[in-house]
Amino acid sequence: MWSRGKTKHFENNLKDLEQRIEERFVHVTLHRNMNKMKITHWLLNTLSITLMLLMGGQLYAQSLSDITFGTDETFEVVTWNIEWFPKNGAATADSVGRIIESLDVDVLGLQEIDDTTLFRQVVNNVPGYELFIAEGWFGGLAYVYKTSTVNIQSIYKIYESSLFWNPFPRSPLVMELTFMGEDIVVINNHFKCCGNGLLDMGNSSDEEYRRYEASSLLKEYIDTNFASSRVIVLGDLNDILTDNYANNVFKVFLEDPTHYQFADEAIASGAQSGWSYPGWPSHLDHILITDALFADLSNPGAEVATIKVDEFMSGGFSSYDYYISDHRPVGMKIQVSPASIPSVEESLSHIEIFPNPTLGQLTIDLTQCLHPTELNITDIHGKSICDMHFPKGEVIDVNLEGPAGIYLLSLESGKTKSVTRLIKE
Repeated sequence: MWSRGKTKHFENNLKDLEQRIEERFVHVTLHRNMNKMKITHWLLNTLSITLMLLMGGQLYAQSLSDITFGTDETFEVVTWNIEWFPKNGAATADSVGRIIESLDVDVLGLQEIDDTTLFRQVVNNVPGYELFIAEGWFGGLAYVYKTSTVNIQSIYKIYESSLFWNPFPRSPLVMELTFMGEDIVVINNHFKCCGNGLLDMGNSSDEEYRRYEASSLLKEYIDTNFASSRVIVLGDLNDILTDNYANNVFKVFLEDPTHYQFADEAIASGAQSGWSYPGWPSHLDHILITDALFADLSNPGAEVATIKVDEFMSGGFSSYDYYISDHRPVGMKIQVSPASIPSVEESLSHIEIFPNPTLGQLTIDLTQCLHPTELNITDIHGKSICDMHFPKGEVIDVNLEGPAGIYLLSLESGKTKSVTRLIKE
């Protein structure tokens, strides 16, 4: 997308080019004995530069002002741990302000704000945005939101009492908002860090168990209060999605794929160059959505990505880490559709799939299906693993080929389609 900043950059480059061409022509005039091959070479170079400019090629390195993510057609939400803001004083404050303005997103959920006064000053200098900060003992949580697109209904903490300090050293921060007439709930989190990678169930001092308990409590809260709502859980959750099932602190969500999906799952399972925490390296910053958002995430224009701010800085990630944070932001943009649910002939909830998790062998009971059924299994990158058609209901056995991980099973029968997550151990 061609921005005003790029246009200005283009104009400046053209002025510079005109000056250089003029100087070159003067040089040619004063030195008429110039070799014809040198003149030809100069002309070719000048033409090449001109073509680069006209085609949008960049003669200079990108800057923070060149970062883009938000659009007018989508709802965008970003999670970003900005590591004890300000990490490097005024330079950090200036950079963070420019990044927020350049991202141009509807909502940012932020973690680890130390100097809340300075951060308020930063946001006050970004046109069109407002700030809500919930100060805490271990770095405050905050929302930065665009006032022209987001209407705030309420913002509040949950699990605040001392009973929940073990799973939640920082109380989750809930934002209820309206975007283009549609209600959305965002829950910002910063889970307990560290541990040995092993989930010690029942050991209240175990870091992994504390994150598991936090996940369980969040799911309980959403199931009780927002069962049919569009809910986005985000934050520095301090653990990876790709742990084996026994040690996965997010298993309560993974066990309920009908209602929950990690929107950043493909990032977590992809190349480490796309991960949010390059210093380890690992992917710790997540965006979890409920089933009311599944269709929105499938709409054209939807995207989930780690936003590599470091690529827009001279010095790369070392410079980014020094001046801003050790975490990259992770963003999701979706085209929000009206929340009405079309009527269907029947529900596919009666279909049994077992065992799940599985070592590879699955049994699927389709005997209650009244229509011919299409079955498709894909990996999380969309690659088809299995595609079958059944003219009538029956019990089938499926061998789930491929490595351990998360797979999606799609069943379509009559006018109804159901998507279920499969876990292969």
